Amino acid sequence: MALPTIPETITVHLGRPNNANARNVTVPFPYYIKNVASSEIYPTWPENAIRANVYAQVSFALNRIYTEWYRSQGYDFDITNSTAFDQAYVDGRDIFDNVSDIVDELFDDYLTRPDAVEPLFAQYCNGTTVTCDGLSQWGTVPLAEAGKTPYEILTSFYGNNLNIVQNAPIAPNIGSYPGYALQFGDLADPVRTIQLRLNRISNNYPAIPKIYPVNGAFDQSTVEAVKAFQEIFGLNPDGIVGKQTWYRIAYLYAAITKLAELTSEGVQLEDVTNIFPPFLQRGAKGEPVSTVQYYLSIIASFYPGLTPVNVDGDFGAQTEEAVKEFQKQFDLPVDGIVGKETWDRMNEIYADIQNTFIDQNTPDSIPIFPRRLVEGMSGNDVRQVQTWLNTLSSRYPEIQPLPLTGYFGTQTEADILVAQDLFGISPSGIVGPITWDTLARQSQLIQPNMEAAQ
Repeated sequence: MALPTIPETITVHLGRPNNANARNVTVPFPYYIKNVASSEIYPTWPENAIRANVYAQVSFALNRIYTEWYRSQGYDFDITNSTAFDQAYVDGRDIFDNVSDIVDELFDDYLTRPDAVEPLFAQYCNGTTVTCDGLSQWGTVPLAEAGKTPYEILTSFYGNNLNIVQNAPIAPNIGSYPGYALQFGDLADPVRTIQLRLNRISNNYPAIPKIYPVNGAFDQSTVEAVKAFQEIFGLNPDGIVGKQTWYRIAYLYAAITKLAELTSEGVQLEDVTNIFPPFLQRGAKGEPVSTVQYYLSIIASFYPGLTPVNVDGDFGAQTEEAVKEFQKQFDLPVDGIVGKETWDRMNEIYADIQNTFIDQNTPDSIPIFPRRLVEGMSGNDVRQVQTWLNTLSSRYPEIQPLPLTGYFGTQTEADILVAQDLFGISPSGIVGPITWDTLARQSQLIQPNMEAAQ
């Protein structure tokens, strides 16, 4: 899940949803709203009435796109022009000048509830031949004539718990599917989206087991929840979230939470918080900064001309200079900011080091972080983590001794959560680069004392 954006284009189905003979047209989003407004209301209405209607029309369309209401059902369009389901759109019609000017100003504004991020499903009807629970289009006219502002007109129909988001960002309309199948071992923001949605769906379908923690790691509990969902809804129960499973989950989530209704439960802000921030720059603090610093330090050990950086979670002058050195070395724009391009390139270079030097240690004898480890994995990397945890358990009784099975089970995850809490790492149960490095270094501090005692 992500925060809503204004799509550059919208694809309109010129008929009812199930009319396979009707064609689709893809048009710029502002033009679509201008067409809808020119088709549904009158240019002679008071300006505030027109503005109130445009807010509702924009929000309605954005809700269809944000919830992927039609695409999640297998259709190849975002919205229809059937007023029985959506908004009026007349292909090729003339646009009223004053309507066009108002839409140019308002097309990137939309309505929300104060405790939700999704665009409000701003249901409306003409208010004469058809009435509904939402806005009455003709009803906006006397309110505007009485001097009401557009916001006051809108709250008259949708209630006072209403926000207007202004100047929302514009982005291509590419859909929410990440473009690749999510499967066991993946760590990504889309995995967290799936975990959140499956946990909510499981309230209505208890056969789907809960996933905990919701951390973006595709672990064994996520595999089991995906398989249960697939079995219930007649999909291949392979535990992999391909496009078909992704959109089936999206549809069920939107339907159960009523995201496409006025009575929506609402998507909360914490539900759209990414695991990785969109960019990091000087002044940033926290575990994402520590991860960048760790990668830079390892890369500097293998590439002359790069300076190692302290892993302290504080994006200061030293880290900024190290980022600039990295960007210069690998032909990136040199701005000292870790945006997507720099982050992706850093991950690519680090992966090359992993594959080439996997059996080597870092200059201070710490094994190179090999891969992200989550519940359900097995192998020597897991066994190494269990060894470190056992060493730490001699000093920290909160950490329970583990059998060195090399299998990442619930007991290993529980110890990792405890260790992360002890050493100031955000508890996730995942062994990422910072957890790996911290467990190794803390174990090194204890090991000499253990040997001396023997």
